[in-house]
Amino acid sequence: PTLPPASVHVDRDKMATRVQFENNNEVGVFSRLTNGYCLVGIGGSENFYSVFESELADHIPVIHTSIAGTRIIGRMCVGNSKGLLLPNTTTDQEMLHIRNSLPEKVVVQRVEERLSALGNCICTNDYVALTHTDLDRETEEIVADVLGVEVFRQTIAGNVLVGSYCVLTNQGGMVHPRTSVEDQDELSSLLQVPIVAGTVNRGSDVIAAGLTCNDWSAFCGLDTTSTEISVIESIFKLRNARPSTIVTEMRSSLIDAMQQ
Repeated sequence: PTLPPASVHVDRDKMATRVQFENNNEVGVFSRLTNGYCLVGIGGSENFYSVFESELADHIPVIHTSIAGTRIIGRMCVGNSKGLLLPNTTTDQEMLHIRNSLPEKVVVQRVEERLSALGNCICTNDYVALTHTDLDRETEEIVADVLGVEVFRQTIAGNVLVGSYCVLTNQGGMVHPRTSVEDQDELSSLLQVPIVAGTVNRGSDVIAAGLTCNDWSAFCGLDTTSTEISVIESIFKLRNARPSTIVTEMRSSLIDAMQQ
């Protein structure tokens, strides 16, 4: 008897999905996920692309693209469900392809900015954006206009690259593990969502490189531990978990580790 084809589908509203890009765990470098669309770096193995497709294609477009001839699209662009900002090194062809593939309501704009890796310098959801402290005033205005958000210049655990050390959705946010409790509280009241400090990929503090998510799904590197995944699923409300369950789960997993 022939077996049904294997499916990578994971129940929506349930899980963070582990995935690799050509044996690389930094999935947030090669993808940009929002509530309205998903961009995936070109030339990766078809498997990487199909994991995103199986999870998202019923709900939002999944677009194969490069930006400025590179595959590190997650670090080069920034966007939310209302808009997408691209660096000025983006070619006309890439811009046209992205614009044609995105939903009509999404505004696409190129930005003349010295700090051209926009994904490292800006972190946003559909309402609020955190930006690098040295970002141009003009760029700040474009972020506010195109993405329709309130903009705050901020650092995270002393790092100016807020886009690298923070992942933000409309449900919650995850920041660098060395972020003080005071800073977490300040960010939480600024962004009006719960914030937690954590890691991905078995202890990596570059959160946004190893994790990409929207309001109902998340993708992280294959090395991400079950404890890290439980924190991710809880803060981003991916399985209706309450933040208090994080502490219990982490405590029990730490006790298990000590007993071994």
